[in-house]
Amino acid sequence: MQHRLTRRHCLKLLAGAMAAGLLPAWPGFAAGGGPLQKTIPGSNKSLPVIGMGTWRTFNVGNDPKLLAARTELVKTFLELGGGLIDSSPMYGSAPDVMGHALAQLDTAKPGAVQSDIADSLFAAEKIWSPAGGSTLGQVADLQRRWNIPQFDLLQVHNLSDWREHLAVLRELKAAGKVGYIGITTSHGRRHREVEQIMAAEDIDFVQLTYNIVEREAEQRLLPLAAEKGIAVIANRPYNGGNLIKSLKRRGERLPGWAAEHGCTSWAEFLLKFIVSHPAISCAIPATTQLAHLQENMRAGLNPMPSANGRKQMARFIEAV
Repeated sequence: MQHRLTRRHCLKLLAGAMAAGLLPAWPGFAAGGGPLQKTIPGSNKSLPVIGMGTWRTFNVGNDPKLLAARTELVKTFLELGGGLIDSSPMYGSAPDVMGHALAQLDTAKPGAVQSDIADSLFAAEKIWSPAGGSTLGQVADLQRRWNIPQFDLLQVHNLSDWREHLAVLRELKAAGKVGYIGITTSHGRRHREVEQIMAAEDIDFVQLTYNIVEREAEQRLLPLAAEKGIAVIANRPYNGGNLIKSLKRRGERLPGWAAEHGCTSWAEFLLKFIVSHPAISCAIPATTQLAHLQENMRAGLNPMPSANGRKQMARFIEAV
């Protein structure tokens, strides 16, 4: 997107607004600090390691109360230093709900903090079949639905007709009409094909499933991403919500040593495990609740577990 304020400027505005009492000082977010960011390989830009997904959670149609609630989620996410929000035309009304939320943020008075922070958005969308001549039409339609001039990242959804779509996305990138391009998969599917594409094609991002119990990507995909300079977005960080639900249902408590990694909740524990992996650029948990969003965002703060700490975390989850 064009004419974006720098991330550093946005965080300074946020810190000043918090200090002046214009924004709530959310627990765990000190005015002098901010979320951990990782540089997008091959660029001078960086992303906060905690993003936000919209699968299921933003497919709310035209319900006024739900639209207002999702707008508040987007507003709070950006206020807390969030960047990447990921959606897809396969997610029902999610792109339209994002457009509604961004339009509401843009109604702030000139110079208001909301307008400045909204500029920090890193908008990520997906293209899917039918391919070929429909690619440009899909991009234009999604830009209209999001109410933005262009996307920061366009991805081929679940490798759908990826050759045809990638060819068009490369043209858009060359023309400066999108910043980055990539591919996605989920649930551990088609990893061999993903590996082949990563090895042979010029892409900037790959999105895949990676969490503390689904670590197949560690074997080949994450090392290849590091070797090729490809940013990695981790989807399904909570295994579709099953991880946290299972831990809470069984009454499992955080181990005492989790505090060494800055963990005060299971959400922080599970997300910190993911984003502390050197090859992971960003994780995209989805939620409908502000309290859960705040937990997610706290996971982006230092300290982070070391390699040995990550092994300790994985062993603990395997044993419970």
